[in-house]
Amino acid sequence: MKKIITGSVLVAIGLSLVGIAQAQVKPETLVKQRQAAMTLQGKYFGPLVGMAQGKIPYDASVVARNAAYLDTLSKMPWDGFAASTKDLKSGALPAVFTDTAKFKEAQNRFESEVTKLASVSKGGDEATVKAQIQAVGKTCGGCHESFREKQ
Repeated sequence: MKKIITGSVLVAIGLSLVGIAQAQVKPETLVKQRQAAMTLQGKYFGPLVGMAQGKIPYDASVVARNAAYLDTLSKMPWDGFAASTKDLKSGALPAVFTDTAKFKEAQNRFESEVTKLASVSKGGDEATVKAQIQAVGKTCGGCHESFREKQ
């Protein structure tokens, strides 16, 4: 019993230290990290858009690989939108920090559509995959419409 209590205390201390470490990340670093994650999303999504539009030849193996990368990347940028970053220069509109429920909904929708893309890309049906690539693109555009400065 003593070992269980000691172990529980150590886990609790470790988790609190992780929280403290995250809280100490500089806001500038958070912005750079979220922007880097989104840049990588663009890198791996761009060829898929080209394939969906027929601008480049469809390659199921590239689609499956990129969709798997996107499935991981789709979860990465969100903790970089901490309140401590709201006054820093970036493309994020104030709505990111004021309409947090809508922003969270957009995040969840994006992640869900990317996960669906990763799933259908394994099946190999080109028409289904292309339709899902378009669905992912709509979630990207919808989020950028509401939460990103026009470029």
